[in-house]
Amino acid sequence: MSISEISIKRPTLVVVVFTVLALLGIISYRSLKYDLIPRMNVPMINIITAYPGASASDVESSVTKKLEDALASLENVDNMKSTSIEGVSTITIELRTGADVDKGIENAQRKVNAILSTLPVNAKTPSLQKFSSDDMPVMKLGVTANMDPKELYQMINDQIKPQFSKVEGVGQVSIVGGNEREIKIEINKKKLDSYGISVAEIYGALNNASIELPTGKIESDTRQYTVRLSGKIQSVGALGNIVVANGMAGSLVRLSDVAQVYDGMVENSTLNRINNTNSVGILIQKQSDANTVDVCKLVKQQIGDIESMYAGKGVKFDIASDSSVYTLESANAVISDLIVAIFLVTMVMFFFLHSTRNSLIVMVSIPSSIISVFVAMYLFDFSLNLMTLLALSLVIGILVDDSIVVLENIHRHLLMGKDKRQAALDGRKEIGFTAVAITMVDVVVFLPIALVNGMIGSMLREFSLVIVFSTLMSLLVSFTITPLLASRFGKIEKLSENTLMGRLAIAFERLVNAVLIFYERVLSWALSHRKVVYAIVTLIFIGSVSLLGFGFIGMEFIPESDRGELMIKLETEPQNTLYQTNLITQKVEDLLYRDPEVVKVFSNGIPSATSIFSSWRLMAIFARAEVCAVD
Repeated sequence: MSISEISIKRPTLVVVVFTVLALLGIISYRSLKYDLIPRMNVPMINIITAYPGASASDVESSVTKKLEDALASLENVDNMKSTSIEGVSTITIELRTGADVDKGIENAQRKVNAILSTLPVNAKTPSLQKFSSDDMPVMKLGVTANMDPKELYQMINDQIKPQFSKVEGVGQVSIVGGNEREIKIEINKKKLDSYGISVAEIYGALNNASIELPTGKIESDTRQYTVRLSGKIQSVGALGNIVVANGMAGSLVRLSDVAQVYDGMVENSTLNRINNTNSVGILIQKQSDANTVDVCKLVKQQIGDIESMYAGKGVKFDIASDSSVYTLESANAVISDLIVAIFLVTMVMFFFLHSTRNSLIVMVSIPSSIISVFVAMYLFDFSLNLMTLLALSLVIGILVDDSIVVLENIHRHLLMGKDKRQAALDGRKEIGFTAVAITMVDVVVFLPIALVNGMIGSMLREFSLVIVFSTLMSLLVSFTITPLLASRFGKIEKLSENTLMGRLAIAFERLVNAVLIFYERVLSWALSHRKVVYAIVTLIFIGSVSLLGFGFIGMEFIPESDRGELMIKLETEPQNTLYQTNLITQKVEDLLYRDPEVVKVFSNGIPSATSIFSSWRLMAIFARAEVCAVD
């Protein structure tokens, strides 16, 4: 017994199966994550090495050059670029398409470890990172408050940052800008010389004075106590009272005698400002398996709780960038297009099938196939992103192909005088291989795309597999639900001008016949003027290729999209200080504020360069600007 016979003779089984698939599909849809684009790992490795206080030339000769020489023999390297700026060395390695990035990082780490001993003593350990779309911050915040900048930074670092880190789905929270607290010790060289003390002795005294060691335990008959030596400094005054040396006549030389000790701030190396107001920036990254929309929603709730908790201190958050807004807008736009596509397919089906009943039978294949696909998307850990939603929009017209072919053949058998059940069985059997061929054409086109490696494969894998899942499910629907419905509701309908539907169908048939007559005339002329047709086709082909060759049609990896945001990068002279960079940044911000469409500006950066990011929306509804500076 074939699957179609089972569907016709035992309809309850088919109804139960597809009802279960529908329920699972709805549950799976509610569990799917929202992302802007599919998760992709670019075959690229970044090696960042900090060398505080070193000039760009020293960084290049002492760090960058040695690392480049060590990494020169790394396998599957397509390109290697390096940048040496004051205090930082950055090396970017682009691997060949299809290379294993994780294995590449392991090999690079071994080569870097082999030369660690040759790097300068003050250089930090090189950090190796691979690029991933999940590494991009999902939210950028600016924090202001009615309190001392140093206290604000300390409160954010000690109290607010841990609260964001505990939010479900948050992977990393980074602080940008602000005034970090630092205990400063300014040594007086003349006093050191007068006491005959060296700087090394002061270093030793500070290290010895700030220790904490376990010294054992004390036991009694009923209790046990752990004993430790606590020597950590608890206040600035206690730090100044540290004995650094013995003076003349047995006197003690304390740190406050040879140096000024005070509670200060770390020298600013970055700037962060929102809406022309100095603030502390917070960058929030999500976990790789977290839902972008849910993470941003939970972070916003946490922001409200924190503002209520610290209302007395005037803590205020400004959201400079929220990736969930654009993600939801893009997803909703595609879903709207999906609904419009279903409506248009319904209209086309009605005009061509000339029957409301037949159109509804065919249209059942669309929801039955799409809802079931959500189960496969959940099992394969796909997300609702632009590519998967685009695939669902594209596949709307494909899903009805199999059902149309099967239903049309069933209708032919009805015209032969067969009863509905026999017509459904014979019609499906006769056209079964044709329906399979139609589906397999789509499968063999899109399935190989899912097997492509590299960044292209990461972008298109979910897109192609969603189409494959949908078309295979539509084939199953055409072999089960379509003959089932046709065997119960199939009917031979004759067009009549006595009804509105009949008049519309007859008018459409007349339009189709007029188009066919026109086509016959064009075809007849083309067959009698073959040389002219060849010449026209050749010119069109040459002209099409020329559009690309002469630059009339450009090439790009991803088409430009309007997120209502704009980034402007300014690079200044390497000798510029943070103060000078700040002045330039403020001038650019003032220019942005002159435009009435700009509502928010977010600025951050370091000396020597500035990057300005701004976003715009039509109708002056929303605009944002962000200023970023890189050395």
